[in-house]
Amino acid sequence: MRQLILDLLPESAPTLDNFVAGSNAETVTLLTEWLAGTRPDTSFCLWGEAGSGRSHLLQASGFAYVDAARDPALQAAPAADQLAVDHVEDLDETGQIALFNHFNRLKMAGGMLLTAASQPPAHLQLREDLRTRLGSGLISRLHPLTDAEKAEAITTQARERALKLTPELIDYLMRHAPRDMRTLSAIVVALDHYTLEHKRAVTLPLLRELLNTR
Repeated sequence: MRQLILDLLPESAPTLDNFVAGSNAETVTLLTEWLAGTRPDTSFCLWGEAGSGRSHLLQASGFAYVDAARDPALQAAPAADQLAVDHVEDLDETGQIALFNHFNRLKMAGGMLLTAASQPPAHLQLREDLRTRLGSGLISRLHPLTDAEKAEAITTQARERALKLTPELIDYLMRHAPRDMRTLSAIVVALDHYTLEHKRAVTLPLLRELLNTR
């Protein structure tokens, strides 16, 4: 893949606005309400398989973010009033105790804890007291986008940039590019830049050239 696409990836910081909800619209609405403080629950757990957008939403929350997959002991977790902990299933014993203490601290202070996992809290291999705490708040499942939802999102993003992507181009992109929406969205941006730079219309040869595929 061209370096142009890779260079564009950091520009797309995760936000609630650039999250493609698909069938997750109800969950996003619930999360938005909770983030706005309209619900009294201390915690909110988002669960779902890889690629469902859990990490995107945690980072989009604006909370202090910690990834337990990289920091299983939660050594970097700050004493913030709003804390987001990703991949809670990867917490070690020290990290589980730390998250238990964070939950209690936040509950006492009226703070907020946003977590994400591959399964709902009741099914996680964690300390019983931590599972109970996480299970006492809001819990919502995230579903990965279907190929049709991804194609629709790409088409919409291209249309907003006055790019016309035919079904043939969308099909090629879905077959030859990474399937996560962040990368697909970056490719649309790169395609816009590339067509303007070379003053060429969007064609299959141009898309192949951009992706360095044949």
